[in-house]
Amino acid sequence: MADYKNTVNLPQTDFAMKADLARREPEMLKWWEEGDTYGELRRIAKGRPRFALHDGPPYANGAIHIGHAANKILKDFIVKSRTLDGFDSPYIPGWDCHGLPIELQVEKKHGRVGQKLDARAFRAACRAYAMEQVELQRRDFKRLGVMGDWDRPYITMDPKYEAQQIRALGKVIRNGHLYIGAKPVYWCLDCRSALAEAEVEYEDKTSPAIDVAFRVADLADFGRRAGVTVDASLPTSLVIWTTTPWTLPANEAVALRAEFQYVLVEFRHGDHSERVVLAEGLAAACLARYGAAGATRELARFEGRALEGMLLQHPFQDRRVPVILGDHVTLEAGTGAVHTAPAHGQDDYIVGRRYKLPVVNPVLGDGRFQADTPLVGGMKLDDASKLIIETLAASGNLLKHESLQHSYPHCWRHKTPVIFRATPQWFISMEMNGLRRNALRDIPDVKWIPASGQQRIAGMIETRPDWCIARQRTWGVPIALFSHNETDKLHPRTAELIEEVA
Repeated sequence: MADYKNTVNLPQTDFAMKADLARREPEMLKWWEEGDTYGELRRIAKGRPRFALHDGPPYANGAIHIGHAANKILKDFIVKSRTLDGFDSPYIPGWDCHGLPIELQVEKKHGRVGQKLDARAFRAACRAYAMEQVELQRRDFKRLGVMGDWDRPYITMDPKYEAQQIRALGKVIRNGHLYIGAKPVYWCLDCRSALAEAEVEYEDKTSPAIDVAFRVADLADFGRRAGVTVDASLPTSLVIWTTTPWTLPANEAVALRAEFQYVLVEFRHGDHSERVVLAEGLAAACLARYGAAGATRELARFEGRALEGMLLQHPFQDRRVPVILGDHVTLEAGTGAVHTAPAHGQDDYIVGRRYKLPVVNPVLGDGRFQADTPLVGGMKLDDASKLIIETLAASGNLLKHESLQHSYPHCWRHKTPVIFRATPQWFISMEMNGLRRNALRDIPDVKWIPASGQQRIAGMIETRPDWCIARQRTWGVPIALFSHNETDKLHPRTAELIEEVA
């Protein structure tokens, strides 16, 4: 019988027919390590043109998965291919060892700070956990065949690395980009921490949608502004629409759009008549929502700017709030009048600064109201919303209450709804000293691969709000600043003190 094997033109190799990976893989890794294969590549490549691929570090908080594998192997292809192309192409692996992902893992075992461990012991537990994860991930990355300087990685909890982070903060301060402000930020009630935009994802949520009457405080003043004689026997109100009733205790104003047309409409609501101010473009939809379609009477028509500065009665607190003007008011939904709480919304905060409104945040980090908050002191947000709705209904200030399913920001870790909450935070300003302007100027000077990345980063920089760098957490690099207790001004020796800390 003919032996056809020798008639096939195939290369002759020492490769075994059997893969035998369980035995060969450890031998291969041992051979690379004992022979210092990576070090030998560096010695051979010395003096060549340099190609450095920065590897964004994974979190040190769990076993590697297919995402890690795809990331590391593809980058290893690049580094090795550039080495074969004649470059000195080192690979320095690294790990991100700070932040919520690690802190949350330690909380699962030991509870929050103060329950079983004090802050110092908690940080020690975080450091030990992160180091353990680094060792486990390093072992598995090596098994993927990724070559690198595994004995000298960069680790963000290394004191030298932390010192450089603090020095970088000092440079930000010297360039005039840092400020402190009670600005609303995303706040996770489970993390009990401020969140960056990248830590927020949007999911559907069912919320209570309510239409609330803010009664006009001075009917004579309103009549002069609207050009109408007002019958004092009927209540006259501006109506707002909101899906966050719990923010009403922090209301400081009602915003209208200066150029929008508004109408004063009289209609039957239940067993009595009401007079309300609504945006002309939304009036029909609002009246239908209130069950008043076909039984209405228009009494006046005017632009929003006519009511600027007029005072309204808060619907359940003994105080008055002004009417203000804002470009964030739209005709997409609601009533054309926007409930404004500078402590609980970005647009509210911006327009509030223009009118010098107070930024009053009655909500604590755990999602409860401060004990001295009228009506809802000490209550959780959901319970407070229910009581607020009941109170509005009892006082006749609730025109409509229904459930609404809508897209709402959620914490990417806990998958729970977040809130906007103003707390004193440190921010890097995009406008002070031209940070946004300079970044947009320099983006075209960078070579982007793929080219579409240039437009993507430019679009992000153009619209990015100021960057909140504060976290109310225990495990991380602190903002090493000394500031005045009353004025929040930085210590005059800030640069010197930062270097001393570093």
